[in-house]
Amino acid sequence: QVQLVESGGGLVQPGGSLRLSCTASGTMFSINTMGWYRQAPGKERELVADITRDGITNFSESVKGRFTISRDNAKNTVYLQMNSLKVEDTAVYYCKAEVTTAWGLRYNGWGQGTLVCVFS
Repeated sequence: QVQLVESGGGLVQPGGSLRLSCTASGTMFSINTMGWYRQAPGKERELVADITRDGITNFSESVKGRFTISRDNAKNTVYLQMNSLKVEDTAVYYCKAEVTTAWGLRYNGWGQGTLVCVFS
């Protein structure tokens, strides 16, 4: 089973920046797409951005031009650079990894979440 550990959340004022990191470890054959999701109070979890193993990225419209996503395959780590943060970016951010086991089983692993709070 894969374990995902996120870091980098915190408190920041509007216009500020934060960088989230998520590292995968455990028993796995390969990690395919990795991504970040977020869930604000009273709302459903939504995709923020994801990136394939080959580096193809996908962003939600609300963060395009402000957030970038990258990954280091050798370290099984994905990063989310968040710039020009807005109050509405406040949420718990979750890392997700699409894992393939040595037996060909595919499943999604999730991190425990890290809080990003943007306040004025």
